[in-house]
Amino acid sequence: MWKSKSDIKKWSKKVKLDPVLIIAWIMATVSAFFVYPNKEYIDYIDWRSLGILWSLMVVIQGLRQNSVFEKTGEFLLKRVKYGWQLASVLIFMCFFGSMLITNDVALITFVPFAIMVLRSSNREDLMIPVVVLQTVAANMGSMLTPIGNPQNLYIYGVTGMPIGEFILTMLPLTSLTFVLLVLCIFFIPKKGKRLVLDNYYTVVKSKASVWQIIIYCLLFILALCSVLRLVPWYIMASIILVVGLIINYRVLLRVDYILLLTFVGFFIFTGNIGRIEKIKTILEDLIKGREFLLSVLTSQVISNVPATLLLSEFTQDFKSLLQGVNVGGLGTLIASMASLISYKSSSNAYPDRKVKYIIRFTFVNIIFLAVLILYWYLEKLVFKKNKTDVQVE
Repeated sequence: MWKSKSDIKKWSKKVKLDPVLIIAWIMATVSAFFVYPNKEYIDYIDWRSLGILWSLMVVIQGLRQNSVFEKTGEFLLKRVKYGWQLASVLIFMCFFGSMLITNDVALITFVPFAIMVLRSSNREDLMIPVVVLQTVAANMGSMLTPIGNPQNLYIYGVTGMPIGEFILTMLPLTSLTFVLLVLCIFFIPKKGKRLVLDNYYTVVKSKASVWQIIIYCLLFILALCSVLRLVPWYIMASIILVVGLIINYRVLLRVDYILLLTFVGFFIFTGNIGRIEKIKTILEDLIKGREFLLSVLTSQVISNVPATLLLSEFTQDFKSLLQGVNVGGLGTLIASMASLISYKSSSNAYPDRKVKYIIRFTFVNIIFLAVLILYWYLEKLVFKKNKTDVQVE
């Protein structure tokens, strides 16, 4: 059934090396000494979020296997002539693509694709600025939709927030990021240089199955219906499991089970802490009114997905938390684990540019982070002032 023993070895190696997974389960284990395991542990786990996340991963992996996203990129790239146009397409494919296929998948797909395109068009000088901006674009574009990243899917599920309210909550920050990315295009080196058009847009070699693409697209629509609470998640997940087994069972093996296990570990930890009243009260008092800033700062150290799971148990201001953990994806290289995908891809392709990449990455991320934090606080001040004026009148 398994493709090879090497697949099992690779997966077990990832488990051993993933620090967030290890931390999550150490914390879960330690907390179990204070709240002994019982049947309530089952209630800690948000099975709906896990089921939908797993289903989306399967469907997107199926589409990736058929090179749907790369072929979309090729279609767009055939229409560019200059360096700034090439950079724009590569960057905004990540920005808009991440809204539907998650920031991780957008970077796994489009960063290697970008490196191949830049090489074949003799514009390797654009590699670092383009990949850095692709990373920012994927992390920030994904914050607009519930399915853009794991933390959004989780918060959307546990709060029951209407889809319109969710999008409106994140739209100002997403729009500001879009404007900042457009401005960054003006600083692309040799942006007006004409491209060598030889064969740079024929980099996708894998064959696609039309009927598989159609089926996966239908499954994607089914998954969206489940996210929008139109179809029970367990029915949707069961259908995707059966169809996945029939079409190609290997797609099921390529799901990021490390992330799912990490979720379970944090669910157990936060569930146990929530049952220790003294600690729960202390944490609630600490977080109250500081959700945005604390979620940004916590994300810098443990990344934004674990930060979401840790802080969500002790606050009711989910909008500030939602905005904070998404903006918190900027900053350090581990603020969003998706950023490590870009770093590894660029480092493997250009080992001699690792330091240069990290310097550029950090510089750009700090600028974006500072602007978005400043905007968030200014918006709150203006809103508070307007609210006071209305009350006075």
